[in-house]
Amino acid sequence: MFVARSIAADHKDLIHDVSYDFHGRRMATCSSDQSVKVWDKSENGEWQCTASWKTHSGSVWRVTWAHPEFGQVLASCSFDRTAAVWEEIVGESNDKQRGLSHWIKRTTLVDSRTSVTDVKFAPKHMGLMLATCSADGVVRIYEAPDVMNLSQWSLQHEISCKLSCSCISWNPSSSRAHPPMFAVGSDDSNVAYGGKVQIYEYNENTRKYSKAETLMTVTDAVHDIAFAPNLGRSFHVLAIATKDVRIFKLVPLRKESTATGPTKFEVQIVAQFDNHNSQVWRVSWNITSTLLASSGDDGCVRLWKANYMENWKCTGILKGDGSPLTGSSGQPTAMSTVVGSSVQNSQNILNGMSAGRIAKRAPFAPPLRQLTSPKINQSPAYY
Repeated sequence: MFVARSIAADHKDLIHDVSYDFHGRRMATCSSDQSVKVWDKSENGEWQCTASWKTHSGSVWRVTWAHPEFGQVLASCSFDRTAAVWEEIVGESNDKQRGLSHWIKRTTLVDSRTSVTDVKFAPKHMGLMLATCSADGVVRIYEAPDVMNLSQWSLQHEISCKLSCSCISWNPSSSRAHPPMFAVGSDDSNVAYGGKVQIYEYNENTRKYSKAETLMTVTDAVHDIAFAPNLGRSFHVLAIATKDVRIFKLVPLRKESTATGPTKFEVQIVAQFDNHNSQVWRVSWNITSTLLASSGDDGCVRLWKANYMENWKCTGILKGDGSPLTGSSGQPTAMSTVVGSSVQNSQNILNGMSAGRIAKRAPFAPPLRQLTSPKINQSPAYY
């Protein structure tokens, strides 16, 4: 049984993103009020705001956690054309702040000439690396060569994608058979420009990222993109949020022994759903990649699952106020939980816009615990 829970996030403007940490006991939210808030889950299951601070001089689009082996580290990106890295410091025994924690800015990344629209830490097996994408159509990849000194970040790669970038996702596969890879989506509204999703792969010989694939069938603006966790598959699965929900399978084709270019893929679209009947703003996988959540302008989060025949279908519809909706079978869904926010009236929150972007997010927390979220767009809160 799932329970809908509302959290008074106390942001002064639209919340654009919510991000769980690795263990699912902490989350961060960011807003057009230029702030980031960190929330900790107490023993009784309540979420408490333990830190709140101004991070940027413009709307904060995204916030994301680094893997905990690198410490308690956050990255944020903003309309002010910068990305920032933050680290939590716990007061020393001789400090007035003994036992209390506070977040300090370790670095500001200022290479973008336009709004930085997404920021993501690379999978931990790659080290402490951070990718940003910007409205200027450039993906930038930074590395912290010394994980003990987070004030030093070097720009390793600048990749021009030609189209305005809106979202980025690393391929989480740690298999040696899969070189580092990321996908980037574009929210360019001109449908004449096909291929709004591009896949880039790292080449060990050239030590550069090169384009491996363009999904030419995606011609509408892309709002979010997410590689599914890979637990040993030989192929990759990619979810895309555009005017509908799409799931692609990328099957690597066998390379010739002398081939030096990027991997070629057989691209298969395995599912496409327009059940939201509106723009889809976020897609998010659970940890085992067996369940996909999507959120859209219809005010609902929808859950998608594949059977053993790889046929995907809707298994749950989560309404903004937590009340159940009938699923595709016409029966009330068993999974009828989302978590709201009291930032605005729950009937209106999915219609808000700020600085040209709409706040939508459907995140999954890590596995094995029930979670809730203060996300403004009513995120699913279980895994």
